[in-house]
Formats: sequence, structure tokens, C-alpha cells
Amino acid sequence: MQQTEENVIRHSPPTVTAGIEQPTRRKGTLAMSTIMLILIATALGVIGQMMLKQGMGAMGPLALSLETTPGIIWRIVTSPMVIGGLLVYGIGTFFWLITLSRIDLSVAYPFVSLNHIIIFLLAWLVLHEQVNPLRAAGVIVICAGMLMVARS
Repeated sequence: MQQTEENVIRHSPPTVTAGIEQPTRRKGTLAMSTIMLILIATALGVIGQMMLKQGMGAMGPLALSLETTPGIIWRIVTSPMVIGGLLVYGIGTFFWLITLSRIDLSVAYPFVSLNHIIIFLLAWLVLHEQVNPLRAAGVIVICAGMLMVARS
């Protein structure tokens, strides 16, 4: 059975690392290092998405067909912003995978909603995308859901 951070918290006595005793955390709390991993993965994911949008937005709307596919692929793979966005997003995924090795998916995944909130705000403030009340309400519902899952 894979030991998750939660299992270790529940079942392990304090550990000694390099001569320093590590206190046992309360059930349901995350290690600061795991929280940092989540925040790094979130930040890199958001930055990557913003770069991808900027790169693809510079290309304008693309019409996909058998004839246009090779040209679209070429434009994508030669776009520094798109390649950079994929790289940043990939690095964020690396940190997310480390997070998943430490805690249960059901604990980690609600934090993905941070991406929705931050991207929503940046799309509005930086990309000047239109925000209507229904979209804003949707983000609020996502936040409420995240809080409910986090407290459970």
C-alpha cells in the first residue's frame, strides 16, 4: 500500500531528520512543503496557460481541416510563446506529480480550482476578456466547492 502524507500523519510517530525531530501534524493538515508544491504547480500552470493563450491568440482563429493541419502544426511548433508555455506548464506538471506522490488525489485535486480562479482574474485583468455575471458566479461556485471539500 502506498503511503500518503495523510497515512504517515495518522500512523507515524515523530521522525528524526538530520538530528532534528519533526513534529507529528494534526490529522487533516498538510506539510508546508506539500502546500508549497501545490502553489508552485498552480503558479506554473497559470503562467503556462497565459503563455499558451498569448501565443495562440497571436495566430488568430485557426480553421482545422486535413489541408490546414500541417501548417497549423508548423505555426505551433515554431511559436516561442507556445513552446515556452508548454515548457512552463510541463514543469508545473512535474511539481503536481510530486504532490500526488505525497497526498491523496481527493485531497490534492480541489486545489486545481485555484487555477480556475487565478486564470479567470488574469484573463479579465491582463487579456481584457469580457466577464459577465454568470461567469463570475461560476467561479464563486467553484470556490465554494473547493472550500467544502477542503474542510471535509
